[in-house]
Amino acid sequence: MLAKTPHEVYAVDLDTHKLTPCLSHSRFHFYERDLLIHHTDIQYFVRKCDIIFPLVAIATPESYVTHPLSIFELDFEANLQVIRWCVQYQKRVIFPSTSEVYGMATDEVFEEHTTHFIVGPIEKQRWIYSCCKQLIDRMLYAYGFEKSLDYTIFRPFNFIGAKLDDVRNDAGSRLLTQFLHNIFHHQPITLVDGGKNCRCFTYIEDGIDCLLRIIENKNHCATRGIFNIGNPNENYSVAEVAQTLKTILAEFDPALAASVQTQVVSAEAYYGEGYQDVAQRVPSIREAQTKLGWSPRTSFPDALRKILQYHFQGIDSDAQLLLSSTV
Repeated sequence: MLAKTPHEVYAVDLDTHKLTPCLSHSRFHFYERDLLIHHTDIQYFVRKCDIIFPLVAIATPESYVTHPLSIFELDFEANLQVIRWCVQYQKRVIFPSTSEVYGMATDEVFEEHTTHFIVGPIEKQRWIYSCCKQLIDRMLYAYGFEKSLDYTIFRPFNFIGAKLDDVRNDAGSRLLTQFLHNIFHHQPITLVDGGKNCRCFTYIEDGIDCLLRIIENKNHCATRGIFNIGNPNENYSVAEVAQTLKTILAEFDPALAASVQTQVVSAEAYYGEGYQDVAQRVPSIREAQTKLGWSPRTSFPDALRKILQYHFQGIDSDAQLLLSSTV
């Protein structure tokens, strides 16, 4: 946004981790606040700004199982308050839903307006994240219907990029984060249930390109729209992800790549009894293609290459983009 638009950006977060390239920019204003504590300040920022991105959420599968109440309190309750402020002050809101809302849908590809949302039983608490996001989606639609709220819902499909989590210091339950953490710490890669389940991976820069089109909203093309943002051509099983990552890793560190081992573990042993997985999750992107003129451009292997380039060569595409900005 700083490099490609003239917007002022007011960023509210718990810290400035990974924001270093932005901090000195004249149109970037950072405020350290907690959505669960500083309600008055957050309300002020909603009132001040024209477009609101409520990006706050716990979005790690391990947490869905171990801390379901925290998921509900932050992902649903806190975000619903932000949306109500957007209604009160007549602000446009661009809300991050998730591919998880489709749950265990059996459609060959997931359509924004026709695919049925199917989730598991109550004791599989991993679905609380999906349900929280789905309910926010329904509230946005209702506010648009009854109160004329100007909203756009977008559903990311496995965004990946160099700064996804802190892979060298913290193991996470997101797939690529965990794999990279294991590799950098000389640990075996774990294939849950043999790595047979599949995901479509979207490089972060492709996703941001789509979001910039949503922000622009040319001829109101995104108003009250719902958009899958994903790359249906880059559908890989978890086992294929591990092998592809090992192959690309060999371009940077052949010895490290040769040392990578895999091990198989059950989902229950890895996540706990409250977990349940889905076999595949392929997005239809027809809405984004026809209304926004967007299509993804980066293959999964090329995305992995860019990610490893950051970790091994320190190439920061965000910093480069800001340095070359003419806006």
